[in-house]
Amino acid sequence: MLKGQIGTMRNMKQKKVSPWWVFLAIGLGVVSGSLTGTKTGLFGITFYSIYDLFGTLFIKSLTLIIVPLVSASIITGIARIGSEGKMGRLGLKTFGFYISTTFLAVLTGLAFVNLINPGSDGLSQELSAKAGEFAHIQQQLSSQKLNTISDLLLQIVPSNILHAMAEGQMLALIFFSLLFGYAITKIESHNSATLRSFWQGIFQTMIHITHMIMKVLPFGVFFLVAKVFATTGFESLKSLLIFFITVILALSFFTFIVMPIILKLVGRVNPLRHFKAMAPALVTAFSTSSSTATLPITLDCVEKRAGVSNRISSLVIPLGLSLNLAGSALYECVAAMFVAQVYGIEISFMTQFLVVFLALITSLGVAGIPAGSLVAVIVILKALGLPEESIGLFIAVDRLLDMCRTTVNVFSDSCCAVLVARTEGEKEILTKTKY
Repeated sequence: MLKGQIGTMRNMKQKKVSPWWVFLAIGLGVVSGSLTGTKTGLFGITFYSIYDLFGTLFIKSLTLIIVPLVSASIITGIARIGSEGKMGRLGLKTFGFYISTTFLAVLTGLAFVNLINPGSDGLSQELSAKAGEFAHIQQQLSSQKLNTISDLLLQIVPSNILHAMAEGQMLALIFFSLLFGYAITKIESHNSATLRSFWQGIFQTMIHITHMIMKVLPFGVFFLVAKVFATTGFESLKSLLIFFITVILALSFFTFIVMPIILKLVGRVNPLRHFKAMAPALVTAFSTSSSTATLPITLDCVEKRAGVSNRISSLVIPLGLSLNLAGSALYECVAAMFVAQVYGIEISFMTQFLVVFLALITSLGVAGIPAGSLVAVIVILKALGLPEESIGLFIAVDRLLDMCRTTVNVFSDSCCAVLVARTEGEKEILTKTKY
């Protein structure tokens, strides 16, 4: 099953949009938006309205795939874990390491975004002045009443899953998908195989649609960036820079402090040797922004350079493509909190707990392709009642951060492979002195 999954992922490779086109779109968006503002136009049509229209169409195309992509990804992932009877203890151990490291990554992101507060510097005043939008958002958040655990649980368990899907109630959708995926493993084998095949087909189809949307990513980025800079001008650059630094610091702390400590204390291996062993895979992940495209090189580094057996690496690494996107989860948490800070909304402890939970779970549904995390960020924003188009606040730096978080995703996967191998008694892990 896992080998088939690897083959499927390799076959799904599409021609990627060059990052240079995205960077060019960002530059043009900054210049165009700043020059035109919200009033300039031709024939009675403002440029701002054009930015808004096509930016909204791009956001809607991303929102379109959220429900089927997230549900299919979670269902197939959980069903795959439970259906592989040969995995047993090894599968549970792998899943445990993945959930633990992703959880630590999200907490790291939450700590840094609360400490630095990147969205609190001036930009919120500009946005809050827009036609009652701020009051609408504040009302939506207040109506959720996430003050206690019971309030959260009432949102998680839906009374009607079809209604929850139609309304985009992401907590309910995620809970149902987890439950459905687990239940698939408990029914008769032929029915279980049919359902797994069906949801795998849905997942592959959604990935292909995601690839299609990403082909117009430069255009979407241009209109979203132009809209933001038409509204705020260059004043938004300061908050954007602080947001960028916040994410980089959080990713660096997780990669160079948290994971090495775990490798040393739990795996009892030399973290520096692991960095050297994984260097080719990390460079590839950074340059492609795709953990899926990096998969063959990651497997090669983990087996031949780090010394993990094929028995473990062939299970842990492919599984990590869908279950262990620690860098993406960290980024989603910081991005959602940044948007809330920009709008000047005070986030309660329970709502922050919700952000952590959603970042942890929605990372299961992130496609291993460039800009795939944008879909998961929209999921969290929708759950919080924040406008989806607010991804325009940070999309100008998303491409660079995508390269960084993909590298962290791959590194985290490799660390978990080493940890699983060490706890399984393998002795020849990272024993090479030269690579």
